[in-house]
Amino acid sequence: MTKLSFEAVETRLADLFAAAGASPANAASVAWALVMAEADGLKGHGLSRVPTYLAMLRSGKIDGQAVPVARRPKPGVLAIDAGHGFAYPAIDLAVIELPVLAREQGVAIAPIRRSNHCGAAGLHVERLAEQGLVALLFANTPAAIAPWGGAKPVFGTNPIAFAAPLAGRDPLVIDMALSKVARGPIVAARQKGEAIPEGWALDPAGKPTTDAAAALAGTMVPLGDAKGATLALMVEILAASLVGAHFAFEASSFLDDKGGPPDTGQLILAIDPSAMGGHWFGERMRMLAHAIEDQDGTRLPGVRRLNLRAKARAEGIEVAEELLR
Repeated sequence: MTKLSFEAVETRLADLFAAAGASPANAASVAWALVMAEADGLKGHGLSRVPTYLAMLRSGKIDGQAVPVARRPKPGVLAIDAGHGFAYPAIDLAVIELPVLAREQGVAIAPIRRSNHCGAAGLHVERLAEQGLVALLFANTPAAIAPWGGAKPVFGTNPIAFAAPLAGRDPLVIDMALSKVARGPIVAARQKGEAIPEGWALDPAGKPTTDAAAALAGTMVPLGDAKGATLALMVEILAASLVGAHFAFEASSFLDDKGGPPDTGQLILAIDPSAMGGHWFGERMRMLAHAIEDQDGTRLPGVRRLNLRAKARAEGIEVAEELLR
C-alpha cells in the first residue's frame, strides 16, 4: 500500500478517467465521489470501483462525454436525463438546482433517468443538508434480491439515503442498502480473494455461501428478511417506475463491461424545513440528537464515517500498489 494525500488521489483519478475517455468535468465528478467514499470507509463504493468503471467507460457502456440535461415539467420537479453517462454529474446538477426549487416551492424532487451506479448515496444527500434541506435519495440497482420466498433476483440492493441539518454540526446522514450488506464489500472481497461472512448472500442454488464469486452470481439476503424485500420493491417503484428507468431485472451489471448501459434511476427529494410554517426544526433536531447521544454507548449515524474522513484528510489515503500502477 502507498499512502497519498486526499488531493493527490483525487487528481490522479480525474486524470485517469479523462485519459480513458471521460470529459474533464465528468472525470472530476467521478474522482471526487470515489475518493470521498474511500475516505469515509465505504470502500465498496471507493477505489475498488476504478477497474469496473474504466471497463464500462472504455466499452461505451458508460458515455464519458455525456452532459446531463434538466427540464422542468412542473414547478417543483427537476427531471434529469443522465444520458447513459456516470450518475455523479447528473446528481451534481440536482445538488446545484434542487435547493433553489425547494426554497421556492417548499418541496422539490429530481427524478434521474438513464443513469448508472451512484456510489455512496449518503454523500449526495449530505450536500443538500449542508444547504439547510432535509433530503432523501432512492436508487435502484441491477437485480440482486429475490422477492421473499423466491430464488430469482428481481430487485436491486436499492439504497435509501437520508440527511438532515444539525445546527452547528455536520448533518445527520443515514445511508443503507436494502440487502444485509451492500454489494460493494462483496465485490471488494472477490477482488482480494477473501471469503465473506455467512448470512450475507445465497449462491445460485439458493444456499448460504461464503464465496464472494458465488454470492455475486446468486442473490443477496434482504435486510430484515421479508420487510427488506418489500422496501426494495418500494424503491423500484420510486426510482424506476416513476422515473422511467429500467427495473433491476432489466438492468445490465454495474460490475463489468458486458451489455448496454444499465439505465437505472435515482429519485432525490429535497424539503425546506422553513416551509412548514415555523422555525422549530433546528431546536427539535438538537433535542433529538441530545436524547440519542445522552446514553452511554450510542452515537448518531454517520459519526464513524466523519471521523474516518477527517483522518483521511489529515493522514492521506492508502492506495494498493496494483491500483496505483
